[in-house]
Amino acid sequence: MRNDIKALRADRRWSQAELGTALGVSRQTVIALENGKYDPSLPLAFKIAETFEKQIEEIFHPDSEG
Repeated sequence: MRNDIKALRADRRWSQAELGTALGVSRQTVIALENGKYDPSLPLAFKIAETFEKQIEEIFHPDSEG
């Protein structure tokens, strides 16, 4: 699954540590999310969407359609 977390974080000029604090996760988790190495749990996905004031579908995208 692809996501726009890195771009959204950069738009707000937040560090990975700052985003991690806002989400209640470690900086390493933010790195893994941004690099597509980790798909968040549903509660974390909702928290990410809430933090960026977006819908989940606006942030997370399937690797391929179909």
